[in-house]
Amino acid sequence: MVVKTLQDLSTLVGLSKRRGFVFQSSEIYGGLGSCWDYGPLGSLMKLNVKRAWWNTMTRRSDIVGLDAAILMHPMVWKASGHVDGFSDPLVDCKDCKTRFRADNTESYIEHKKCPNCGSKNLSEERNFNLMFKTTMGPLEDSASVVYLRPETAQGHFVNFLNCQQSSRYKIPFGIAAIGKSFRNEITPGNFIFRTREFEQMEMQYFVKPGTDEEFFNEWKERRFAFYQKYGIKKENLKFKPHEKLAHYAKAAVDIEYKFPMGFSELEGIHNRGDFDLSQHAKFSGKSLDYFNEATKEKFLPYVIETAVGCDRLFLAFMCDAYREEVTTTTDEAGKTSEDIRVVLGLHPEIAPIKVCVLPLSKKEELTIPAMKIRDQLAEEFDVQYDETASIGKRYRRQDEIGTPYCVTVDFETANDGSVTVRHRDKMTQDRVKITELNAYVASGLRNF
Repeated sequence: MVVKTLQDLSTLVGLSKRRGFVFQSSEIYGGLGSCWDYGPLGSLMKLNVKRAWWNTMTRRSDIVGLDAAILMHPMVWKASGHVDGFSDPLVDCKDCKTRFRADNTESYIEHKKCPNCGSKNLSEERNFNLMFKTTMGPLEDSASVVYLRPETAQGHFVNFLNCQQSSRYKIPFGIAAIGKSFRNEITPGNFIFRTREFEQMEMQYFVKPGTDEEFFNEWKERRFAFYQKYGIKKENLKFKPHEKLAHYAKAAVDIEYKFPMGFSELEGIHNRGDFDLSQHAKFSGKSLDYFNEATKEKFLPYVIETAVGCDRLFLAFMCDAYREEVTTTTDEAGKTSEDIRVVLGLHPEIAPIKVCVLPLSKKEELTIPAMKIRDQLAEEFDVQYDETASIGKRYRRQDEIGTPYCVTVDFETANDGSVTVRHRDKMTQDRVKITELNAYVASGLRNF
């Protein structure tokens, strides 16, 4: 048997639509650029991705959760630097009308040429702010302008004292949040890798100045280990330090994943110093100092940030889990044929469906008890029921969506009160009592 990994995103795009993971947004109207809908399986899997991250963060004794509003006071974005500095430099080709970014287009950087037609008849560079702007209230004037947030992080900073004082946590402590963000990207693409509407999972860890380097290094290792815990192969991950730091950063490193288009950013870990709290203290006129009652120390905390896009992590899990198992056989006449089993080897906590119930036939003597078993399992797990096509084809459907276990109800079930449980990766089968089935699945998922 030969095992092949994912070679291009188009394969994953096709699987995602066919099996109900991800659809083009507003597809019946021709779609909307770089906007995507998560289908029946995708919405389940995305919830699992968020749950894995959330539990990793908030089950610690030093991190609390937050769900901040998308719409914030406009001065938040003035203080953060987004109003004045959150922009991409754009250039227009006057011949073919292509618009492209000046800072990451190789043909322009090196030769001042259009990447599409090669023309040098180009416009001057101009900055384009990436924030979506809207208005609040009945009047559309400058006083009513608000922005769709381009990141969730500012909610952490403006709620720093609210969270610290209400939870009574001492420094160091963190705030974790998951939420939608919006960026009017000029060059979105690569499926759900870069989109204009996306979901972020960010944690801001507030520390005493002087301890920031230690915590920065600690969080680098913690976050790198997270991906391996949930099944991403170590050889597909690497650290990439930032050569050029953002205006707010004292130090920064990306965890990159080897997507089909090459190594690209998966998560950013930043030492933001005291930039954010000092800016909001300055613009709001409110002190954001932390006071340690025990030591009588008063200081403005430094911040260590971990930030990962949920959609991008979803894509990384899909890419890493995809495999094709190719088995070549030769018949008596010497003719060879290939059998391809497509498998999403997802970690069981990430897989959208944990177990599928399959009656061996559509006869009521099997479908009625099969549905009862399906309901029994559904009390604890996300379950599918499938009675269409041959058992082999149904197994393959579940392999393709990453289901760890398939439960087959056969003609012996009524006699022995047992079912056959098939393992996705090992393809081994166990005979299990129906009364013990939930416990068997639960134990198996923990030790998959």
